[in-house]
Amino acid sequence: MKSNLRLYRFYLYILFSLSLIITMSFPINMNGLLYDFRSIPLALGSLSGGVFVSACLYATLLLYRYFLDSPHNWIYVISLLPSFLVFLALHKYYNSLSLARKIAAAVFLCSMIKLMTFTTFLTITGQLELLLNKPWATVQTYMLQGLIIGLCVYALHLLHTFFLMQEEMVKSEKMKIVGDMAASVAHEIRNPLTTIRGFIHLFASSDLDSEKKELYKKICFEELDRSELIIADYLALAKPDPEIVEAIDIHQEVHYLANVLMTYANYHNIEILVTASEEHPFEIQGDRYKFRQALINIGKNAIEAMAGGGTLELKTSIQNEHAWIILSDNGSGMTPEQMKRLGTPYYSTKEKGTGLGTMVSFSIIKKMNGKIEIKSELGVGTEFNLMFPKAN
Repeated sequence: MKSNLRLYRFYLYILFSLSLIITMSFPINMNGLLYDFRSIPLALGSLSGGVFVSACLYATLLLYRYFLDSPHNWIYVISLLPSFLVFLALHKYYNSLSLARKIAAAVFLCSMIKLMTFTTFLTITGQLELLLNKPWATVQTYMLQGLIIGLCVYALHLLHTFFLMQEEMVKSEKMKIVGDMAASVAHEIRNPLTTIRGFIHLFASSDLDSEKKELYKKICFEELDRSELIIADYLALAKPDPEIVEAIDIHQEVHYLANVLMTYANYHNIEILVTASEEHPFEIQGDRYKFRQALINIGKNAIEAMAGGGTLELKTSIQNEHAWIILSDNGSGMTPEQMKRLGTPYYSTKEKGTGLGTMVSFSIIKKMNGKIEIKSELGVGTEFNLMFPKAN
């Protein structure tokens, strides 16, 4: 924090010292006096940067005046000192002032720098009458520099407000990301837990044979493993681990999907029909657990779209070295506008949905070089067509 503040003050000094040197390099001779706008960067830089920046700016002014071979340098040092004391009296309260009062304080300091320096310098050198020649022209220069420094203070205030708004937006975006992450984790973990819950209920059936018990137990353990992997994925987002790319048989995965969704479908009075022949195996490449995560999300959404019961069809098809996985339901369907927005964060056709599950599923499928085609008709149903290239 301290290093950032020092860097900020250093940049302020560089900016205002360059402005100071430029204004001193192009003075205007008026009534035998050299006028310039050095008091504007000197006052503004001092009030903005504090005592250290102000001291550096005053030192820069004196050094540059010396290099310009200006006369009476020591007298000028004495003449400039009262304005520095005025700055010391003002700067403690400057940052806490309202915008209007900041402008007034900057105009006052800027005017005092010029007036006190000229008055003291001309009094010591015995040329005070120069300050009183053509007083209206002198007043005009004060009014002009007051207008300029007022506009500068206003512009700096706008910039400061803009940067504060940016910081707030960044903080807000970070909080939003944290919220997204929390909602997404909860959504993804809920799917395997729902599956496990369903199979635990099935274990209570008295007529359950040992073969089905083993199958259900295997699925429960696999879903627990998937939950653990989902958690690991989110924990590793800051430093992602390489994915486990392996060959995946689509026919076997569709049968696995049907088994996982079975209890959830029964609870919603949904029938699952599978058309996936294992006689002609077809393998694609990807992370098996993430692939299952994507299919389960889509399948679960399809079940939830059939509020009054229905049929979920799971099919596989092989065409031109590409595999098609088709999930179709006869649920509520979607409008063309809803289909366009599907897969975006915080958009869901469900009343309490977040849209994050679908977004994650689409991301997984696209990462596996898959393509997604959606066909839907309101009140008729929805069909998801997922196409994947054959594994090399």
